[in-house]
Amino acid sequence: MSKKNLRKKFLKYRKSNYKFSSVKLSLINEILKKISIKNKKIGAYFPVNYEIDCFKIIRKLEIKGYKISLPVIKKNNEMDFFEWSSDDPLRVSKMGIPEPYQKKKTYPDILLVPLVAFDRYNYRLGYGGGYYDRYIKKISNIKKILTIGLAFSFQKIDKIPINDYDEKLDFILSER
Repeated sequence: MSKKNLRKKFLKYRKSNYKFSSVKLSLINEILKKISIKNKKIGAYFPVNYEIDCFKIIRKLEIKGYKISLPVIKKNNEMDFFEWSSDDPLRVSKMGIPEPYQKKKTYPDILLVPLVAFDRYNYRLGYGGGYYDRYIKKISNIKKILTIGLAFSFQKIDKIPINDYDEKLDFILSER
């Protein structure tokens, strides 16, 4: 099945099967214990369109001393991450997604990534704009980054059709 058809199918399926749910913080803590991170900067996302909610996780990580950032969409399907705290206001972008006011650009050590579908090889299907794939490639040229996809278990399929631009994630965690 083509990416376009898979995307359409899973977006519809996710909407009809959505339940307010999140990945357990303990799963992320297990990963964080196994790796050494110096600066503890986490890039997250604002959940839209029935994506799995990561806000409980980032609030708890912020309390633990992690610096949180959210993406701001730029021209040419690119994005950058800017520091944000759960006490800070957000503004709605042209795409209708809440984003931080652009105060301090940052390069996360850990990136929480939303997805439409994923496979057992840790490839993800996004919305088709290539924002996260471009960002992961860009930041990987600057520093080592750990990428963690967050998903519902029903979003898993056997194999995502991939191309040269698709970036494999380090981990994909679900609510189960």
